[in-house]
Amino acid sequence: MAREQRSKGQEYLKQGNTDPDAANQHPHYLLDRLPHIHRPTKEELLAAATGFWHRLGIRFKWFSIRSGRPFNTDEIGAFVSWVFIGHVIWIIVGTTTFFSIAIFTLNTVFAQETLAGWVGNYLTKSSGVKVVFESAIVPKWGDGVITFRNVFVSRRPGQGKANVTKGSSTSAAAAAAAARKKENGEAEEQEDTNYTQYDISIDTINVTLSFTKWFNGKGPLRDVDMKGVRGVVDRTSVQPSDPSIDPRSYRHEHNTGDFEIDSFKLEDLLVTVYQPNNFRPFSVSIYSCELPRLRKQFLFYDLMSANMMSGSFDDSLFTIHPRQAHNHTGIRFDDQSDEAIWKKHSRIRVDGLKIDHLNRGVEGPFSWIHEGNVDIVADIMFPNDEDGSIAKVMSDFYDRMEATVSHGYLHTTHQHDTSDHHEKPEVKDASEADRFIIMDLRVHMNDVRAAVPIFTRDLSYVNNALIRPIVAYINSKRTFIPVNCRVVKRISEFDGSWTIFDSGLLEDLSREVESTPTYEAFARDIVDGKARTRRLKKVGLWTIQLAAQALFIGLAGQLA
Repeated sequence: MAREQRSKGQEYLKQGNTDPDAANQHPHYLLDRLPHIHRPTKEELLAAATGFWHRLGIRFKWFSIRSGRPFNTDEIGAFVSWVFIGHVIWIIVGTTTFFSIAIFTLNTVFAQETLAGWVGNYLTKSSGVKVVFESAIVPKWGDGVITFRNVFVSRRPGQGKANVTKGSSTSAAAAAAAARKKENGEAEEQEDTNYTQYDISIDTINVTLSFTKWFNGKGPLRDVDMKGVRGVVDRTSVQPSDPSIDPRSYRHEHNTGDFEIDSFKLEDLLVTVYQPNNFRPFSVSIYSCELPRLRKQFLFYDLMSANMMSGSFDDSLFTIHPRQAHNHTGIRFDDQSDEAIWKKHSRIRVDGLKIDHLNRGVEGPFSWIHEGNVDIVADIMFPNDEDGSIAKVMSDFYDRMEATVSHGYLHTTHQHDTSDHHEKPEVKDASEADRFIIMDLRVHMNDVRAAVPIFTRDLSYVNNALIRPIVAYINSKRTFIPVNCRVVKRISEFDGSWTIFDSGLLEDLSREVESTPTYEAFARDIVDGKARTRRLKKVGLWTIQLAAQALFIGLAGQLA
């Protein structure tokens, strides 16, 4: 290197520059005269360190920039960028772990009431109910979940401005009762109480979070596990709706942020339900429940499609489980195309349900039954989910954009069109119209007792005369009356439905049951009963004849 620098200086003189001082001031010539600087190694820097933190800083600098000099601006900016990107990736990939560490840090720095209040305010704002935390929010590192213990949830009048606290459920219930008394005492503003009220305490809630779901507008919850639910569900303030109002108008409108939980588990639920019109209180229990998903927009549909659910409704056991058959797949398919249509086959079974739960508030022949119980078996075939590929998403986006543009164009041209024409019904997507469920329902009415009114407009004169002896026979005998029907319903009709009422399924079931008149099932049961009696008489007479022959043969042998 020095030889090259001297040669460059000599070349500088050969180019006509005769000033030797200028040659000495040339940068290459100056570098040749500087002493050789020794670059310290990692071991030398560590040997010169004075403490642990000094050695740690040297090791970090040597790992990052291979030197012991101070960091410059570019290097500091690179470090900040990497830290920011790393945290973003951490939040996206390990959302639950990130928030677990954040919760642990907040519980250490701030009071536990502060974090409980923040989380509770978010839940109150999103759900509109009063939330009380009796215990701190703690992460469970081994299970990778965030645990809420002793949570009290209440929805009562006077909680329009619900606040969130950390305390006991007793104090929360007392505060709710005081707010209700205060609201009743003030006649200035009357709150609408035509809704279901409840006071629920939950022992444990384990949740896992997902940043991607929250970013896509599906809520932050990914998995939810609840245990130990107790409380009261009060529906005494619910007023009967106008019969002219379509039940489908009560469906939920989708909002951004509505939860779509990927896995929901529930264990040990016991609540007492109070119904309006002085109906007797009854208990509802769920021993265990496992749902593959739970969406706010398809709440009732996801409850029906549970993987497993067992419990009791007014001391009547019910179960939801996969349908079992003696072949390999659970159902026999005629061709392979059916396998691509149906996702699974489930069975809903209810044993010994009191009949007043079904005919309460119902008009017609079914309301004449005032005593008895019902066994319900429903086999449901659920279709496969929609295709979630990128092509499908882009196709749906293009169709919606085209429909919006077409609607705006038609609205503009309609202002100039004075011709008399009727509006065409909306045509839905063909793939959505092809997705439907099939429910095969079997209702077994056991030991029913009925009373036919003297004057009724539900039956014709002939049917009224025919049904009276049938009802008299049923009241005098222990009968078993089967009623079978099939219901086919599109998946789109469950969009926004939370109950069997607003989904229209109750109306469809009533229509299918009424299509096969009840008195025909009664008459069929009577005919079957008479045929069974004749068979029993024939079998009994044959048995007596056979016994008499054996007796006479034995006596003849003894006499001989």
